[in-house]
Amino acid sequence: MRRRLSHHVSPELFWLWCTELLGGFLLACLLLSAGLPEDTAGNLLRLHAIPQAAVLALTIGLVSFAVGLYSADMYGEPGRVLAGTALGGFVAVPVVWLAGRTAGIDFDALAGKGALPGELPGELIGLTLAGWTLFVLAVRLAFSRAVRANLFARRVLVIGAGPDDAAIARLVAALRMPPGSFQVTSVLPAREAVRLTPALLRERKVWGIIVTDAARNRLGPGQLADWRRGRIYGEAEFWESRLRRIDIDHPAASAGTQRLPAHRPPAHQTLDAALVRSGDILLSLALLLFTLPLMVAAALLIKLDSPGPVLYRQLRVGLRGRPFTLFKFRSMCVDAEARGPVWAASRDPRVTRVGAIIRLTRIDELPQLVNVLRGEMGFIGPRPERPHFVDRLAGTMPLYRERAQVKPGLTGWAQINYPYGASVEDARAKLSYDLYYVKHRSLMLAMLILFSTVWVVLYQKGAR
Repeated sequence: MRRRLSHHVSPELFWLWCTELLGGFLLACLLLSAGLPEDTAGNLLRLHAIPQAAVLALTIGLVSFAVGLYSADMYGEPGRVLAGTALGGFVAVPVVWLAGRTAGIDFDALAGKGALPGELPGELIGLTLAGWTLFVLAVRLAFSRAVRANLFARRVLVIGAGPDDAAIARLVAALRMPPGSFQVTSVLPAREAVRLTPALLRERKVWGIIVTDAARNRLGPGQLADWRRGRIYGEAEFWESRLRRIDIDHPAASAGTQRLPAHRPPAHQTLDAALVRSGDILLSLALLLFTLPLMVAAALLIKLDSPGPVLYRQLRVGLRGRPFTLFKFRSMCVDAEARGPVWAASRDPRVTRVGAIIRLTRIDELPQLVNVLRGEMGFIGPRPERPHFVDRLAGTMPLYRERAQVKPGLTGWAQINYPYGASVEDARAKLSYDLYYVKHRSLMLAMLILFSTVWVVLYQKGAR
Protein backbone atom coordinates (compact mmCIF):
# COMPACT_ATOMS: atom_id res chain seq x y z
CA MET A 1 0.00 0.00 0.00
CA ARG A 2 2.83 2.40 0.86
CA ARG A 3 4.47 1.74 -2.49
CA ARG A 4 1.22 2.39 -4.36
CA LEU A 5 0.61 5.58 -2.38
CA SER A 6 4.12 6.89 -3.08
CA HIS A 7 3.36 6.40 -6.77
CA HIS A 8 0.72 9.15 -6.57
CA VAL A 9 1.77 11.45 -3.68
CA SER A 10 5.04 13.33 -3.17
CA PRO A 11 6.90 12.08 -0.06
CA GLU A 12 7.46 15.54 1.46
CA LEU A 13 3.76 16.41 1.37
CA PHE A 14 2.86 12.99 2.80
CA TRP A 15 5.20 13.47 5.78
CA LEU A 16 3.90 17.01 6.29
CA TRP A 17 0.40 15.56 6.51
CA CYS A 18 1.56 12.91 9.01
CA THR A 19 3.29 15.57 11.16
CA GLU A 20 0.18 17.71 11.40
CA LEU A 21 -2.00 14.65 11.91
CA LEU A 22 0.11 13.66 14.93
CA GLY A 23 -0.06 17.20 16.34
CA GLY A 24 -3.83 17.23 15.91
CA PHE A 25 -4.14 13.86 17.62
CA LEU A 26 -2.14 14.96 20.68
CA LEU A 27 -4.08 18.21 21.03
CA ALA A 28 -7.38 16.33 20.67
CA CYS A 29 -6.28 13.97 23.46
CA LEU A 30 -5.50 17.00 25.65
CA LEU A 31 -8.88 18.56 24.90
CA LEU A 32 -10.82 15.37 25.63
CA SER A 33 -8.85 14.68 28.81
CA ALA A 34 -9.33 18.15 30.29
CA GLY A 35 -13.06 17.70 30.75
CA LEU A 36 -12.79 14.77 33.15
CA PRO A 37 -12.29 14.69 36.93
CA GLU A 38 -8.83 15.58 38.20
CA ASP A 39 -7.99 12.02 39.17
CA THR A 40 -8.27 10.88 35.53
CA ALA A 41 -7.44 14.01 33.58
CA GLY A 42 -3.75 13.55 34.18
CA ASN A 43 -3.71 10.45 32.02
CA LEU A 44 -3.48 12.04 28.57
CA LEU A 45 -3.78 8.86 26.54
CA ARG A 46 -6.77 7.21 28.21
CA LEU A 47 -7.97 4.20 26.26
CA HIS A 48 -11.43 5.54 25.44
CA ALA A 49 -10.08 8.98 24.45
CA ILE A 50 -7.71 7.55 21.82
CA PRO A 51 -10.34 6.58 19.20
CA GLN A 52 -12.25 9.85 19.69
CA ALA A 53 -9.06 11.89 19.34
CA ALA A 54 -8.12 9.86 16.26
CA VAL A 55 -11.51 10.63 14.67
CA LEU A 56 -11.07 14.38 15.26
CA ALA A 57 -7.48 14.45 14.01
CA LEU A 58 -8.21 12.32 10.93
CA THR A 59 -11.23 14.45 10.07
CA ILE A 60 -9.18 17.65 10.24
CA GLY A 61 -6.43 16.01 8.17
CA LEU A 62 -8.84 14.88 5.44
CA VAL A 63 -10.57 18.27 5.31
CA SER A 64 -7.20 20.02 5.07
CA PHE A 65 -6.22 17.73 2.20
CA ALA A 66 -9.55 18.27 0.45
CA VAL A 67 -9.25 22.07 0.52
CA GLY A 68 -5.79 21.92 -1.02
CA LEU A 69 -3.48 22.55 1.93
CA TYR A 70 -1.23 19.72 0.73
CA SER A 71 -1.18 20.59 -2.96
CA ALA A 72 2.23 21.14 -4.50
CA ASP A 73 1.47 24.76 -5.48
CA MET A 74 0.17 25.82 -2.05
CA TYR A 75 3.58 26.80 -0.67
CA GLY A 76 4.71 29.42 -3.13
CA GLU A 77 3.77 32.42 -0.95
CA PRO A 78 3.18 32.78 2.82
CA GLY A 79 -0.01 34.75 2.13
CA ARG A 80 -1.55 31.80 0.35
CA VAL A 81 -0.56 29.49 3.19
CA LEU A 82 -2.33 31.77 5.68
CA ALA A 83 -5.42 32.09 3.49
CA GLY A 84 -5.52 28.34 2.85
CA THR A 85 -5.19 27.52 6.54
CA ALA A 86 -8.02 29.93 7.39
CA LEU A 87 -10.21 28.35 4.70
CA GLY A 88 -9.38 24.88 5.99
CA GLY A 89 -10.35 25.87 9.53
CA PHE A 90 -13.63 27.41 8.35
CA VAL A 91 -14.60 24.30 6.39
CA ALA A 92 -13.38 21.93 9.11
CA VAL A 93 -15.60 23.31 11.93
CA PRO A 94 -18.95 21.79 10.80
CA VAL A 95 -17.31 18.62 9.48
CA VAL A 96 -15.40 18.05 12.73
CA TRP A 97 -18.55 18.71 14.77
CA LEU A 98 -20.49 16.12 12.72
CA ALA A 99 -17.69 13.54 12.92
CA GLY A 100 -17.30 14.15 16.68
CA ARG A 101 -21.01 13.69 17.28
CA THR A 102 -20.91 10.45 15.29
CA ALA A 103 -17.99 9.28 17.45
CA GLY A 104 -19.94 10.04 20.64
CA ILE A 105 -18.08 13.19 21.72
CA ASP A 106 -20.16 15.45 23.99
CA PHE A 107 -19.16 18.92 22.81
CA ASP A 108 -21.65 20.56 25.18
CA ALA A 109 -19.85 19.03 28.13
CA LEU A 110 -16.49 20.15 26.79
CA ALA A 111 -17.84 23.68 26.48
CA GLY A 112 -18.81 23.68 30.15
CA LYS A 113 -22.54 23.24 29.52
CA GLY A 114 -22.95 19.57 30.26
CA ALA A 115 -23.33 17.43 33.35
CA LEU A 116 -19.88 15.88 33.41
CA PRO A 117 -17.99 16.39 36.68
CA GLY A 118 -15.02 18.69 36.39
CA GLU A 119 -16.54 20.76 33.58
CA LEU A 120 -14.09 22.32 31.13
CA PRO A 121 -14.06 26.13 30.92
CA GLY A 122 -14.77 27.49 27.44
CA GLU A 123 -11.52 29.45 27.63
CA LEU A 124 -9.51 26.21 27.61
CA ILE A 125 -11.18 25.10 24.38
CA GLY A 126 -10.31 28.45 22.85
CA LEU A 127 -6.71 28.17 23.98
CA THR A 128 -6.47 24.62 22.65
CA LEU A 129 -7.84 25.62 19.25
CA ALA A 130 -5.58 28.66 19.18
CA GLY A 131 -2.61 26.44 19.97
CA TRP A 132 -3.56 24.06 17.17
CA THR A 133 -3.88 26.94 14.69
CA LEU A 134 -0.50 28.38 15.65
CA PHE A 135 1.08 24.94 15.40
CA VAL A 136 -0.31 24.39 11.90
CA LEU A 137 0.68 27.85 10.71
CA ALA A 138 4.22 27.48 12.09
CA VAL A 139 4.69 24.07 10.46
CA ARG A 140 3.33 25.21 7.10
CA LEU A 141 5.23 28.48 6.99
CA ALA A 142 8.43 26.59 7.80
CA PHE A 143 7.62 24.07 5.10
CA SER A 144 6.87 26.86 2.62
CA ARG A 145 10.23 28.49 3.32
CA ALA A 146 11.97 25.14 2.92
CA VAL A 147 10.28 24.54 -0.44
CA ARG A 148 11.29 27.97 -1.74
CA ALA A 149 14.87 27.30 -0.59
CA ASN A 150 14.86 23.96 -2.49
CA LEU A 151 15.56 22.03 0.72
CA PHE A 152 13.23 19.24 -0.41
CA ALA A 153 14.32 19.29 -4.04
CA ARG A 154 15.85 15.98 -5.06
CA ARG A 155 19.05 16.55 -7.04
CA VAL A 156 19.14 14.54 -10.25
CA LEU A 157 21.81 14.03 -12.86
CA VAL A 158 20.69 13.57 -16.47
CA ILE A 159 22.87 11.51 -18.80
CA GLY A 160 22.15 11.86 -22.51
CA ALA A 161 23.74 10.71 -25.72
CA GLY A 162 24.73 14.24 -26.67
CA PRO A 163 23.31 17.64 -27.64
CA ASP A 164 21.10 16.01 -30.29
CA ASP A 165 19.31 13.84 -27.68
CA ALA A 166 15.72 15.13 -27.82
CA ALA A 167 14.79 13.34 -24.58
CA ILE A 168 16.96 15.77 -22.55
CA ALA A 169 14.84 18.81 -23.37
CA ARG A 170 11.62 16.94 -22.50
CA LEU A 171 13.07 15.77 -19.20
CA VAL A 172 14.44 19.14 -18.12
CA ALA A 173 11.11 20.84 -18.92
CA ALA A 174 9.12 18.18 -17.04
CA LEU A 175 11.41 18.36 -14.00
CA ARG A 176 10.34 21.97 -13.45
CA MET A 177 6.77 20.82 -12.71
CA PRO A 178 5.92 20.97 -9.91
CA PRO A 179 8.50 23.49 -8.67
CA GLY A 180 10.61 22.52 -5.69
CA SER A 181 10.45 18.75 -6.29
CA PHE A 182 13.52 18.14 -8.45
CA GLN A 183 16.67 20.05 -9.29
CA VAL A 184 18.92 19.20 -12.23
CA THR A 185 22.52 19.32 -11.04
CA SER A 186 23.99 18.82 -14.48
CA VAL A 187 23.47 17.19 -17.86
CA LEU A 188 26.31 14.96 -19.03
CA PRO A 189 26.91 13.21 -22.35
CA ALA A 190 27.41 9.47 -22.08
CA ARG A 191 31.09 9.70 -23.00
CA GLU A 192 31.77 11.80 -19.86
CA ALA A 193 29.72 9.61 -17.54
CA VAL A 194 32.53 7.05 -17.28
CA ARG A 195 34.26 9.19 -14.63
CA LEU A 196 31.25 9.08 -12.30
CA THR A 197 31.67 6.93 -9.20
CA PRO A 198 29.37 6.28 -6.21
CA ALA A 199 31.73 8.40 -4.06
CA LEU A 200 31.55 11.32 -6.50
CA LEU A 201 27.76 11.07 -6.65
CA ARG A 202 27.56 11.16 -2.84
CA GLU A 203 29.88 14.15 -2.78
CA ARG A 204 27.62 16.02 -5.21
CA LYS A 205 24.57 14.91 -3.18
CA VAL A 206 22.98 13.40 -6.25
CA TRP A 207 19.66 11.77 -5.37
CA GLY A 208 19.18 9.94 -8.64
CA ILE A 209 20.40 9.45 -12.18
CA ILE A 210 18.21 9.59 -15.28
CA VAL A 211 19.64 7.83 -18.30
CA THR A 212 18.02 8.45 -21.67
CA ASP A 213 17.50 5.51 -23.97
CA ALA A 214 20.07 6.79 -26.44
CA ALA A 215 22.66 7.21 -23.69
CA ARG A 216 22.01 3.75 -22.25
CA ASN A 217 23.10 2.20 -25.52
CA ARG A 218 26.41 4.10 -25.38
CA LEU A 219 27.35 3.30 -21.79
CA GLY A 220 29.70 0.45 -21.05
CA PRO A 221 28.09 -2.82 -19.90
CA GLY A 222 29.46 -2.45 -16.39
CA GLN A 223 28.78 1.24 -15.94
CA LEU A 224 25.21 0.91 -14.65
CA ALA A 225 26.32 -1.86 -12.32
CA ASP A 226 28.85 0.52 -10.75
CA TRP A 227 25.97 2.84 -9.76
CA ARG A 228 23.67 0.03 -8.57
CA ARG A 229 23.41 1.46 -5.04
CA GLY A 230 21.99 4.71 -6.38
CA ARG A 231 18.61 5.47 -7.89
CA ILE A 232 18.96 4.89 -11.62
CA TYR A 233 15.98 5.53 -13.87
CA GLY A 234 15.31 5.16 -17.52
CA GLU A 235 13.54 8.15 -19.02
CA ALA A 236 10.10 6.49 -19.36
CA GLU A 237 10.40 4.98 -15.88
CA PHE A 238 11.20 8.36 -14.32
CA TRP A 239 8.28 10.09 -16.02
CA GLU A 240 5.90 7.46 -14.70
CA SER A 241 7.16 6.74 -11.19
CA ARG A 242 8.31 10.24 -10.17
CA LEU A 243 6.54 12.76 -12.40
CA ARG A 244 3.30 10.74 -12.32
CA ARG A 245 2.80 11.15 -16.04
CA ILE A 246 3.35 9.08 -19.17
CA ASP A 247 5.90 10.34 -21.68
CA ILE A 248 3.68 10.11 -24.76
CA ASP A 249 6.67 10.71 -27.04
CA HIS A 250 8.47 7.63 -25.75
CA PRO A 251 8.29 4.51 -27.97
CA ALA A 252 7.22 2.33 -25.04
CA ALA A 253 4.28 4.57 -24.09
CA SER A 254 1.73 2.75 -26.25
CA ALA A 255 2.41 -0.68 -24.74
CA GLY A 256 2.68 0.82 -21.27
CA THR A 257 -0.87 2.15 -21.25
CA GLN A 258 -2.38 -1.27 -21.77
CA ARG A 259 -3.93 -2.72 -18.63
CA LEU A 260 -1.85 -5.81 -17.79
CA PRO A 261 -3.85 -8.20 -15.58
CA ALA A 262 -0.93 -10.42 -14.53
CA HIS A 263 -0.97 -9.12 -10.95
CA ARG A 264 -4.74 -8.46 -10.97
CA PRO A 265 -6.79 -11.64 -11.51
CA PRO A 266 -10.02 -11.19 -13.51
CA ALA A 267 -12.09 -11.69 -10.34
CA HIS A 268 -10.36 -8.71 -8.70
CA GLN A 269 -10.94 -6.54 -11.75
CA THR A 270 -14.64 -7.46 -11.72
CA LEU A 271 -14.87 -6.64 -8.01
CA ASP A 272 -13.15 -3.27 -8.54
CA ALA A 273 -15.54 -2.46 -11.39
CA ALA A 274 -18.56 -3.39 -9.25
CA LEU A 275 -17.36 -1.25 -6.34
CA VAL A 276 -16.64 1.72 -8.59
CA ARG A 277 -20.04 1.47 -10.29
CA SER A 278 -21.82 1.19 -6.93
CA GLY A 279 -19.94 4.24 -5.67
CA ASP A 280 -20.83 6.18 -8.83
CA ILE A 281 -24.54 5.44 -8.37
CA LEU A 282 -24.62 6.28 -4.64
CA LEU A 283 -22.58 9.48 -5.01
CA SER A 284 -24.54 10.74 -8.00
CA LEU A 285 -27.89 10.11 -6.28
CA ALA A 286 -26.70 11.83 -3.09
CA LEU A 287 -25.33 14.84 -4.99
CA LEU A 288 -28.47 15.13 -7.13
CA LEU A 289 -30.63 15.34 -3.99
CA PHE A 290 -28.22 17.65 -2.17
CA THR A 291 -27.78 20.08 -5.06
CA LEU A 292 -31.39 20.02 -6.31
CA PRO A 293 -32.26 23.48 -4.86
CA LEU A 294 -29.05 24.88 -6.35
CA MET A 295 -29.83 23.43 -9.77
CA VAL A 296 -33.39 24.79 -9.69
CA ALA A 297 -32.03 28.27 -8.86
CA ALA A 298 -29.43 28.00 -11.63
CA ALA A 299 -32.09 26.96 -14.14
CA LEU A 300 -34.26 29.97 -13.24
CA LEU A 301 -31.34 32.40 -13.54
CA ILE A 302 -30.30 30.97 -16.91
CA LYS A 303 -33.84 31.34 -18.23
CA LEU A 304 -34.09 34.94 -17.00
CA ASP A 305 -30.61 35.94 -18.20
CA SER A 306 -30.71 34.97 -21.88
CA PRO A 307 -33.02 33.34 -24.41
CA GLY A 308 -32.62 29.67 -25.14
CA PRO A 309 -32.89 26.30 -23.40
CA VAL A 310 -31.71 25.73 -19.85
CA LEU A 311 -29.95 22.47 -20.63
CA TYR A 312 -27.29 22.10 -23.29
CA ARG A 313 -26.87 18.74 -25.00
CA GLN A 314 -23.62 17.92 -26.71
CA LEU A 315 -22.21 14.80 -28.37
CA ARG A 316 -19.12 13.43 -26.61
CA VAL A 317 -16.91 10.36 -27.01
CA GLY A 318 -17.24 7.77 -24.26
CA LEU A 319 -15.95 4.31 -23.36
CA ARG A 320 -14.31 2.48 -26.29
CA GLY A 321 -15.11 5.40 -28.57
CA ARG A 322 -18.90 5.11 -28.28
CA PRO A 323 -20.63 8.51 -28.57
CA PHE A 324 -23.15 9.69 -25.98
CA THR A 325 -25.14 12.85 -25.23
CA LEU A 326 -23.66 14.92 -22.41
CA PHE A 327 -25.88 17.25 -20.37
CA LYS A 328 -24.80 20.64 -19.05
CA PHE A 329 -26.43 23.85 -17.97
CA ARG A 330 -26.21 26.28 -20.87
CA SER A 331 -23.52 28.86 -20.13
CA MET A 332 -23.13 30.42 -23.59
CA CYS A 333 -25.41 32.20 -26.01
CA VAL A 334 -27.50 30.00 -28.31
CA ASP A 335 -25.46 30.67 -31.48
CA ALA A 336 -22.08 30.20 -29.74
CA GLU A 337 -20.85 27.70 -32.34
CA ALA A 338 -22.48 29.05 -35.45
CA ARG A 339 -19.06 28.95 -37.15
CA GLY A 340 -18.13 25.51 -35.90
CA PRO A 341 -16.76 23.97 -32.68
CA VAL A 342 -13.92 25.79 -30.94
CA TRP A 343 -12.33 25.53 -27.50
CA ALA A 344 -13.48 27.96 -24.83
CA ALA A 345 -11.09 30.88 -24.36
CA SER A 346 -10.28 32.99 -21.32
CA ARG A 347 -12.96 35.71 -20.99
CA ASP A 348 -14.84 34.11 -23.87
CA PRO A 349 -17.35 36.66 -25.25
CA ARG A 350 -19.83 33.85 -25.96
CA VAL A 351 -20.32 33.21 -22.22
CA THR A 352 -23.42 34.81 -20.67
CA ARG A 353 -23.44 36.69 -17.36
CA VAL A 354 -24.94 33.78 -15.45
CA GLY A 355 -22.81 31.39 -17.49
CA ALA A 356 -19.60 33.02 -16.23
CA ILE A 357 -20.66 32.33 -12.64
CA ILE A 358 -21.79 28.75 -13.10
CA ARG A 359 -18.67 27.90 -15.10
CA LEU A 360 -16.34 29.25 -12.39
CA THR A 361 -18.22 27.35 -9.66
CA ARG A 362 -18.67 24.23 -11.87
CA ILE A 363 -22.44 24.38 -11.35
CA ASP A 364 -22.85 24.02 -15.11
CA GLU A 365 -21.55 20.45 -14.84
CA LEU A 366 -24.07 19.22 -12.25
CA PRO A 367 -26.48 17.79 -14.89
CA GLN A 368 -23.70 15.37 -15.83
CA LEU A 369 -24.68 13.45 -12.71
CA VAL A 370 -27.48 12.08 -14.92
CA ASN A 371 -24.82 10.79 -17.32
CA VAL A 372 -23.15 9.07 -14.38
CA LEU A 373 -26.42 7.42 -13.34
CA ARG A 374 -26.97 6.22 -16.90
CA GLY A 375 -23.53 4.60 -16.90
CA GLU A 376 -22.16 6.78 -19.71
CA MET A 377 -19.68 8.46 -17.36
CA GLY A 378 -18.05 7.80 -14.01
CA PHE A 379 -16.98 10.19 -11.31
CA ILE A 380 -13.32 9.55 -12.12
CA GLY A 381 -11.84 9.39 -15.59
CA PRO A 382 -10.57 11.48 -18.50
CA ARG A 383 -12.81 14.37 -19.48
CA PRO A 384 -15.08 13.37 -22.37
CA GLU A 385 -14.10 15.20 -25.54
CA ARG A 386 -16.12 16.03 -28.63
CA PRO A 387 -15.74 13.83 -31.75
CA HIS A 388 -14.44 16.78 -33.76
CA PHE A 389 -11.54 17.35 -31.36
CA VAL A 390 -10.89 13.63 -30.83
CA ASP A 391 -10.40 13.13 -34.56
CA ARG A 392 -8.23 16.23 -34.77
CA LEU A 393 -6.04 15.35 -31.79
CA ALA A 394 -5.75 11.66 -32.68
CA GLY A 395 -4.28 12.74 -36.00
CA THR A 396 -1.30 14.33 -34.23
CA MET A 397 -1.22 12.12 -31.12
CA PRO A 398 -1.69 8.42 -31.96
CA LEU A 399 -2.15 7.58 -28.26
CA TYR A 400 -5.07 9.96 -27.83
CA ARG A 401 -7.71 7.28 -28.41
CA GLU A 402 -6.19 5.21 -25.59
CA ARG A 403 -8.07 7.50 -23.17
CA ALA A 404 -11.22 5.63 -24.19
CA GLN A 405 -10.04 2.46 -22.43
CA VAL A 406 -11.94 3.74 -19.38
CA LYS A 407 -15.16 5.67 -18.92
CA PRO A 408 -14.89 9.45 -19.07
CA GLY A 409 -15.38 11.19 -15.73
CA LEU A 410 -16.53 14.35 -14.01
CA THR A 411 -13.03 14.74 -12.65
CA GLY A 412 -9.72 13.01 -13.19
CA TRP A 413 -5.96 12.92 -12.73
CA ALA A 414 -5.40 15.43 -15.55
CA GLN A 415 -8.00 17.85 -14.18
CA ILE A 416 -6.37 18.08 -10.74
CA ASN A 417 -2.81 18.29 -12.08
CA TYR A 418 -3.17 20.59 -15.08
CA PRO A 419 -5.23 23.73 -15.75
CA TYR A 420 -7.93 24.06 -18.38
CA GLY A 421 -6.62 23.06 -21.81
CA ALA A 422 -7.55 25.09 -24.88
CA SER A 423 -4.83 24.15 -27.37
CA VAL A 424 -3.10 21.15 -28.90
CA GLU A 425 -0.12 21.69 -26.56
CA ASP A 426 -2.43 21.63 -23.53
CA ALA A 427 -4.10 18.49 -24.85
CA ARG A 428 -0.70 16.78 -25.10
CA ALA A 429 0.13 17.65 -21.50
CA LYS A 430 -3.24 16.48 -20.22
CA LEU A 431 -2.97 13.27 -22.24
CA SER A 432 0.21 12.36 -20.35
CA TYR A 433 -1.78 12.52 -17.09
CA ASP A 434 -4.82 10.74 -18.53
CA LEU A 435 -2.67 7.82 -19.70
CA TYR A 436 -1.09 7.59 -16.25
CA TYR A 437 -4.58 7.17 -14.80
CA VAL A 438 -5.51 4.60 -17.46
CA LYS A 439 -2.51 2.51 -16.48
CA HIS A 440 -2.64 2.92 -12.69
CA ARG A 441 -6.37 3.29 -12.02
CA SER A 442 -7.36 1.89 -8.65
CA LEU A 443 -9.68 2.62 -5.76
CA MET A 444 -6.85 4.38 -3.90
CA LEU A 445 -6.11 6.67 -6.83
CA ALA A 446 -9.84 7.33 -7.29
CA MET A 447 -10.19 8.43 -3.65
CA LEU A 448 -7.14 10.69 -3.99
CA ILE A 449 -8.66 12.34 -7.06
CA LEU A 450 -12.05 12.79 -5.37
CA PHE A 451 -10.53 14.56 -2.37
CA SER A 452 -8.31 16.72 -4.57
CA THR A 453 -11.29 17.78 -6.67
CA VAL A 454 -12.69 19.75 -3.73
CA TRP A 455 -9.82 22.27 -3.73
CA VAL A 456 -9.82 22.40 -7.53
CA VAL A 457 -13.42 23.67 -7.32
CA LEU A 458 -12.78 25.94 -4.31
CA TYR A 459 -9.86 27.69 -6.00
CA GLN A 460 -11.56 27.63 -9.43
CA LYS A 461 -8.49 25.90 -10.83
CA GLY A 462 -8.87 25.34 -14.55
CA ALA A 463 -12.30 26.97 -14.76
CA ARG A 464 -12.98 29.09 -17.82
